[in-house]
Amino acid sequence: MISNPFLQAFNTPFASVPFSRIKDEHYEPAIRALIEEARQEIAAITDDSRTPDFTNTIVALEKAGKKLGIASAVFFNLNSAETNDSLEETAQIVSPLLAAHSNDIMLNEALFERVKYVADHTDMAVLDPEDVRLLDKTYKGFIRNGALLGAAEKERIRDIDGELSVLGVQFARNVLHETNAYTLHITDREDLQGLPESAIQAAADEAAGRDLEGWVFTLQAPSLMAFLKYADNRALRQQIHFAAGSRAFGDNEYNNEENIRKITALRQERAQLLGFANHADFVLQERMAGSQKKVTSFLQELLDRAKPFAETEIQELATLAAKDDIKQLMPWDHAYYAEKLREAKYAFSEEELKPYFPLNQVLQAAFDAAGRLYGLRFALREDIERYHPEVNVYEIFEEGEHKALLYTDFHPRKGKRPGAWMTSWRGQYRDEAQHIRPHISIVCNFSRPAGDQPSLLTFTEVTTLFHEFGHALHGILADTKYESLSGTNVYWDFVELPSQFMENYCYEKDFLTGFARHYQTGEPLPDEKIDKIVQSAHFMQGYQTLRQVGFGLLDMAYHTGGLPQGDSIPGFEAAVMGATKLYPDVSGTAVSPSFSHIFAGGYAAG
Repeated sequence: MISNPFLQAFNTPFASVPFSRIKDEHYEPAIRALIEEARQEIAAITDDSRTPDFTNTIVALEKAGKKLGIASAVFFNLNSAETNDSLEETAQIVSPLLAAHSNDIMLNEALFERVKYVADHTDMAVLDPEDVRLLDKTYKGFIRNGALLGAAEKERIRDIDGELSVLGVQFARNVLHETNAYTLHITDREDLQGLPESAIQAAADEAAGRDLEGWVFTLQAPSLMAFLKYADNRALRQQIHFAAGSRAFGDNEYNNEENIRKITALRQERAQLLGFANHADFVLQERMAGSQKKVTSFLQELLDRAKPFAETEIQELATLAAKDDIKQLMPWDHAYYAEKLREAKYAFSEEELKPYFPLNQVLQAAFDAAGRLYGLRFALREDIERYHPEVNVYEIFEEGEHKALLYTDFHPRKGKRPGAWMTSWRGQYRDEAQHIRPHISIVCNFSRPAGDQPSLLTFTEVTTLFHEFGHALHGILADTKYESLSGTNVYWDFVELPSQFMENYCYEKDFLTGFARHYQTGEPLPDEKIDKIVQSAHFMQGYQTLRQVGFGLLDMAYHTGGLPQGDSIPGFEAAVMGATKLYPDVSGTAVSPSFSHIFAGGYAAG
């Protein structure tokens, strides 16, 4: 029998993941074996003859399944950041296995009786605040997952959760495939007019990597946004914009429309089985916002306040476009003319700032900020294994003591889903014997090095790095007894606070002065440019706010009333988001089929 790394101690620095020893074929047998091990740990709790108490029931349940948690985290992190056909097929198998295992716990009547006994008979005064929170979260978790339902309803919950686990994986797989499948192959240099040299070089590198002549642009964010923002060729902007807007919405096997219908219907049915009017009510019970009414009211207030500003902004763009004889501004014109307006208003473009923001320099600035704020020090570790050559691993120290590991993964690849996120390979917690420190990861899709240039970030990418680094710090600085309460395991509408806190540093003049230096000359970013960045912090914010409100309204609509059976997805979107739309709808495109945050990313009704 082949040795399976997940079924033995890792025996690596800080028990870090031994990526080189893990093969694709290890995941399914490991997860099956560790599910069985976790079942035995649960059976030990339910078979305990002692009177249920906080330690022998709640804490014991918290500790159960730790090895399974590690194996699952490694698998799903790689399925997001470095997937392949084998991992995607395995995801279809292990996702329902894990959903079934979760339900085996949450619908275990003997276990729930013990949890309920502890909740009913424990004097909260003898518990510390973390203990109280763990007990409350555990008890509510059982109820919110069907512990009070009858046998038939419990069985239906099992079926729904199994289906949803597979549908979410399929949705994400389809978006990734459609993102990778499209290329805009250019062979006439005239079609590159307006594009900066860095974008042209990156497109040449992309073409060379595909054994093609000329230049290739893709739907990966750095390539897509550079083309939309700078390419003078309006017809080609339209073409690539349409490709982005029609992902997983074409007439092929990767269409997500049916997945959306199934996901929203199953979420609605599940919520009603649990006694809620809809999925949004179910989700918001455990959020700071608290209620659907409060969220909807908040979104409407934002819409009312932002729309006049947004309309003024779009009129400014239309006036600019009219000079080019464009009578009807379209979505593929937005980034292009917004960048021209930025240059006209603030006398700088994102492109001219990029030489002052080489990736390594920006990352070091984030590290320096964490050092000044929290006394952290970051040291590159060449001896800790990585899952891809582009990944770096840093050991983090506080007052000379080991604090955490940080994995950084910054560039687009075929196996990486779009976007930017923070995740963990292992959470932080304490037990009687030791303090387990976290292993955290930042994953982004930033501009690659091009030619002899290092990776140079747009200012938007700079703020994204600081945003995700804020999430990472939330995990790195964690100091709790229980992993399920540690780091980012907080209300999801609170979890963004540390990221916003760090992001705001990007608009502080003194901070920018300290690290924004030209990658070739070492010259600091001129004061007048920094002033322009600070002044432009609210540039096009009416439009951006309205755009986000539109996404929020769409999310809430899917998870309150759902998608009516006879409605088309574009028709549903038009009805829900109509008040937030500032450009004509484009036939053949839709937001929802690639809206991974709510259909594959855990942010539904959030």
